Amino acid sequence: MAYSQIRLKILPSVRCLFDKLVQVKVEGLAPHKHVKLRSKLVDDRGVIFKASALYKADDAGLVDVCRAPSLGGSYTGVEPMGLFWAMAPETPHSKLVKKNVLSPTVVAIEALSAETGEVLASETNERGYMTEGMKRVPVHEGRIRGVLFVPPGKGPFPGIVDLYTFGGHLTEPRASLLANKGFVVLALAYMGYKDLPKNPKKLDLEYFEEAVTYLRKQPEVNGPGIGIISISHSGGLALSMSSFLSGISATVCINSCSANTVIPLHYKDTVISPLPPVMKNVRITDSGLLDIRDALPDPSLEKNRASLIPIERASCHFLFAVSEDDHNWNSVVFAKQAAATLRHHGKEHFQVVTYPKAGHFLEVPHMPHCPSGFHAAVGTEVVFGGEPKAHSEAQLDLWERVQEFFKSHLDNKGTC
Repeated sequence: MAYSQIRLKILPSVRCLFDKLVQVKVEGLAPHKHVKLRSKLVDDRGVIFKASALYKADDAGLVDVCRAPSLGGSYTGVEPMGLFWAMAPETPHSKLVKKNVLSPTVVAIEALSAETGEVLASETNERGYMTEGMKRVPVHEGRIRGVLFVPPGKGPFPGIVDLYTFGGHLTEPRASLLANKGFVVLALAYMGYKDLPKNPKKLDLEYFEEAVTYLRKQPEVNGPGIGIISISHSGGLALSMSSFLSGISATVCINSCSANTVIPLHYKDTVISPLPPVMKNVRITDSGLLDIRDALPDPSLEKNRASLIPIERASCHFLFAVSEDDHNWNSVVFAKQAAATLRHHGKEHFQVVTYPKAGHFLEVPHMPHCPSGFHAAVGTEVVFGGEPKAHSEAQLDLWERVQEFFKSHLDNKGTC
């Protein structure tokens, strides 16, 4: 085999945005030869993620990952982006971390001889987060801490507050990629970032009100209302913002709880206490991880109602996205309860989308699945659930739904 004739190509370009699909091809192979494709990236904490798959060249010595089936490895069958979403960490229970969206995530892809393991060809795919001309503005305004992403173009654009998980710090990939779609997005930190408390004794909803006011006042933001996108613990904050604050038109809650959790939530004279977990419902898996799926009790029971978020007060549109195999908590039940509450109060402006076999962290497209990891509120590793392929398909579907949802409801038609 003349290795010099073998080429690994990434089309349409070796540079793209993280949520984009690429075509991986290997040309110049001997007809019907087996070749192993291997992908690798190193995240911002130095954790290595890898995937591999075995392919067979066609009559012309070509492997096109968009058309040819994987015969084995990290995934099987025709999976155009399998080398990306099927990547798993070498360090167990690690979630891919991207702290700096000014630089791309670099994925190295190699073609190796299935017989000898020799590298035949290689290429790198630079998967970025910000389109040319986008502005990334650190926000240190009053109490507010975060980063504002403003898309290129004349505007004004719909505004969105992006709230991430309980672990603190600031997560920018989703916010920056959403801004590429024509939104002004404020990635808002609420604990453990800059001078924000790492372990707050309470969360003050007036902080989030300040953030909403700040975003609505930006000259690039059209009004009158804004959107919120949230996941996990921040879903409760999003529901609370939608219930108590004005200026919210559309709210996305991904695998959230219908009650307040972990930390008391204060707004003026109102205090919403956290739903207390039932420790006897925590299981230990065969691999020694905690399974906390059933740890939270039914918030609709009379003894727990002080933790329920009064979403019947909200008049914005809701999109509840839930994974049936979420093991962080039973998000399907919580979404059904939220929907029942809204319906009971004559409010039908919500959607519930359910994803079978998907896990807790529904992220942007092609993000590697995180089946287990450290849980900041629990203080140890827990199961998050999901099967990689189903989880990846859910991420793709949800990403399109989120964009359509915000475009439909952030169009000057009224707010809470």
